[in-house]
Amino acid sequence: MNEYRPNVAALMINGEGRLLVCERLLNPGAWQFPQGGVDEGESLEVAILREVEEEIGLKPGDYQIERSKGGYRYDYPPEARKNKPPHKAKFAGQEQTYFLCRLNDEAPEVDLMQEPREFGAAKWIRPGEFELAWLPDFKKETYREVMSDFFEVDLNGAE
Repeated sequence: MNEYRPNVAALMINGEGRLLVCERLLNPGAWQFPQGGVDEGESLEVAILREVEEEIGLKPGDYQIERSKGGYRYDYPPEARKNKPPHKAKFAGQEQTYFLCRLNDEAPEVDLMQEPREFGAAKWIRPGEFELAWLPDFKKETYREVMSDFFEVDLNGAE
């Protein structure tokens, strides 16, 4: 089982240069970027547009995708794999493509009341304010790489 589930994630930046992080509804204290799996036959670009709308209610016209970078991988720890639904449990982990998205000035507020609801709160932070303590250990290295690649932020001492 060395297959990785394709996944996309949005690095949403507002007009003040702040980055959107969202707190998992069922895991208070766990903050992350809007993200989700790529459906079979779906392009990465279509997947990110769908996931952003499904998770935070923003439509494609509310933001621009400035760039993307893929190849970020993490493995699910054995205990996490046991709790995954069958369609996810077959994967060793996820391979993510991150999209840097710039929110339009006239865009509406982020709307977390989507169904099914994934997030209980959202906040806009400076990229350097991201805390690795918000993440499970198996995701920390990926987030270090992403924050360095997109924002030149070094999270190595950020725990």
